This record gives sequence, C-alpha cells and structure tokens, in this order.
Amino acid sequence: MARTFTLIQLRYFMEIARLENMRAAAAELNVTQSTLSASLSQLERDLGVQLFQRLPNRALRLTQDGKRMVAGSRMLLEDADGLYASISGESQRLSGILRVGLFAPLAPFIAPKLLKEFSLMHPGITIYFVEGDQQRILDALRHGECEIALMYDLGVGTEFSMEPVDQLGAHLIVSEEHHLAVERQPVHLAQVVEEPMVLLDQEHSREYFLRLFSSLGLEPNIGHWVSGYETVRSYVAMGLGYSILNRKLSHDKTYTGRSVVPIEIADPVLPIAMVVVYPKDLPVSRKARAFADFSARNMSA
Repeated sequence: MARTFTLIQLRYFMEIARLENMRAAAAELNVTQSTLSASLSQLERDLGVQLFQRLPNRALRLTQDGKRMVAGSRMLLEDADGLYASISGESQRLSGILRVGLFAPLAPFIAPKLLKEFSLMHPGITIYFVEGDQQRILDALRHGECEIALMYDLGVGTEFSMEPVDQLGAHLIVSEEHHLAVERQPVHLAQVVEEPMVLLDQEHSREYFLRLFSSLGLEPNIGHWVSGYETVRSYVAMGLGYSILNRKLSHDKTYTGRSVVPIEIADPVLPIAMVVVYPKDLPVSRKARAFADFSARNMSA
C-alpha cells in the first residue's frame, strides 16, 4: 500500500523541526497547536517512523529518521515550488527562504554586504541569519535550524563538508599611546608577551590565538577575557592591554571614541579560513548551492 503525505504536512513538519517546539511552530504558521500536532502524528503514521523525540519540557528533538526527513523535505519542497513556477508560467528563478548560520563576530563585517549583493543576484531568495558562536552554529546545522553556514574552519568535525571562501591572517592592535604605535613596524610576539593581553574569548578562536604564542614557546599574560569583538577593541583603545584579531576594519575608531593602531606580526602566522559549511550526508538545495557559490566569488576580504 502506497504511503502518502501532503506538501502542507511537509511544510508544517519543517517549521516544527526548525523551532523544536510545537507551540512556537503553531504561532509562526498561524495555525492551532492541535492542527499542527494532528498533522505531525498523521505524517509519522503514514511514514511508519518517529520523527521527533518528545522531551519532558515540551521541546522536541529530531530523531535520525527526522533528520533524514528534513533533508528530503527541503529538496522536495524546493522541487515542488519549481514545478509550480514552470507550469504556471512564473519565472523559474530560485525563490523561498534560506536560513544561514553565521559566526557572530563575522556578522558586522559581511552580513550587510552579503544581503545586499546576494539579493541583487537572487531577488527571490530571502535570507534569515542564525547568529552564534561556532558551536551554536554547528548545532543549528545538525538540528536543521539552518541549512548552510558561514564561519571559520575551527572545530568543524568530519560530519560536515567545508568549502573555502576567504583566508585571513592575524594582526596586533594597541592603543594610540602604546610605544609600538609610534613606528608601526611589524613586531614579534615576544616583544609584547609580558604585557597584559585582552583575549577574544570565543570558543575555538580563543584556542587559535593562544596557539600563536605556544607555537613560539611563549605564554601570554592574559589581563582580560572578553567575548565581544568590539569590546576587545574598546579595551585596547583605553590602554587596558594589546590584543590579536583576524579581520581588520576599514577604520580604527572604537565605541569609546578612541582609536586602536593595527600592527603586523613579524612571526609566522597560521592563517584561518572562512568557509561555508553544510552537513556532509545531506543533499544541498539549489538555494544553498547558490549561496555557497556566491560566497566563494564575493566574500573575500
């Protein structure tokens, strides 16, 4: 006997999978919770599998079958939209929502430019960003909350595929009053290792910066552990220490009104890669493929 399900059931399922909460999904879809629950139960009966684990706090978590269903549903719904466009005579350009994971410190640098330029090339695609630290973005990819991500290649496991977008080095920043700010010549890390360092305290980024020192047999004197990129720059501008960052801004001003001074590092610096990431064992939709190709062409520093 053939097992049947509807496109509406699949759209409902995808929203439940994204939010992992029945009440939140019902509110987002503007349907009753009972309608959504009945649709999901019927879908599971038709498929003969359990798509979600029901947790005590009313949250839901995708099962392995559920994760496979997310991948298949995404492709099927995209094909259905394309079929409708071809039959109805509408443009067959890519359209719909694409949820993209984005490493939060990268967002101010690339999100506005990406949204503006990508929308000119693919006006039918609406991008929603899921921002967070590296681990948050990887979890979002695992759970189907986003389909593709733009992040650094730090801490990305073998369950994911990566495609390079850009490669960044590292540089030192000091306050305008710092003695190194006068000549602005490349410096060795040994020259500042005894001074207080303002460390960008983001998982994986933190380890990367510390590894720059350990590779030279050095151990930095960390004066401040700071999670925000702009906060790091502000601390440095106020003379609270130096720091090391990857991406340079087009200006040196900070929120304090004071400036930092960027200085090149004379020691060999292991580059860090910005990459697009997606689950290796799941098919990539045409919208996500278009995003990956666009990023490779346009997101270099």
